[in-house]
Amino acid sequence: MRQALWTFAGLAALIGAAAASVAVAQQKAPWPSERFNPPQQRDVAGEFDYYALVLSWSPTYCSDSGDRDNQQCNRSDGRRFSFVLHGLWPQYEKGYPNSCRTARRPYVPQPLIDRMLDIMPSSRLVIHEYRKHGTCSGLDPEGYFSTARRLFESVRIPERFKNPFETQFTSPGEVVKAFTLANPNLNPASIAVGCGSNRLKEIRFCFSKDGKSRACGDNENPRRMCSAERVYVPPVRSTARDDGSTPKPSLPQPRMIENPNDI
Repeated sequence: MRQALWTFAGLAALIGAAAASVAVAQQKAPWPSERFNPPQQRDVAGEFDYYALVLSWSPTYCSDSGDRDNQQCNRSDGRRFSFVLHGLWPQYEKGYPNSCRTARRPYVPQPLIDRMLDIMPSSRLVIHEYRKHGTCSGLDPEGYFSTARRLFESVRIPERFKNPFETQFTSPGEVVKAFTLANPNLNPASIAVGCGSNRLKEIRFCFSKDGKSRACGDNENPRRMCSAERVYVPPVRSTARDDGSTPKPSLPQPRMIENPNDI
């Protein structure tokens, strides 16, 4: 009888230990990207799941209080931007690598910086994006920004967002629909809209490593990026001509005075 009791107690202990092991295993179950990128191997250049091409709505950035970049927001030529390239981010299915180690110092040559300013109008941003995100792509600066430009230019901007002077109100769903209509090759699942304080902030387009449109991961969860039903789209209000020049202000015209007392 005593032996049976010990056997029963031992069996109960084994069952309890097995259940605890299962619970621990479930708690530590890795995300798909973690199976390919174990924690000890994260932040390794070239090891990621997909790219997020991030386009920011420049009027929102420039209207925010705080530090502003004169190259983008306070240009002497009067030019104002609509969507600009914020960056090309290597992503895991959940989370992302950043500031990966490279064989050489993550230096971006000045001629390359200058070439990017037409779509990424901030020298400081160009340098920052390569150091934080570009180093994790496994590409050198030339290859990284060449890939970023190619993907940026592959996305057609709908007319309503090219250079709007008027105020717009829209919804994240309407923004996605506008871009899918302008880009039939893009699936709605590959586009995510970000907002802040109910204002349009950015759009992310997800691509595979070889540059093909693909569904976004958990990083671009639509509800987390923008839960607002309606968003405000600040106008561009550019004062620059299409040729890049700024029109000279017209001189005030003489006013006809009918009554000298009006002066």
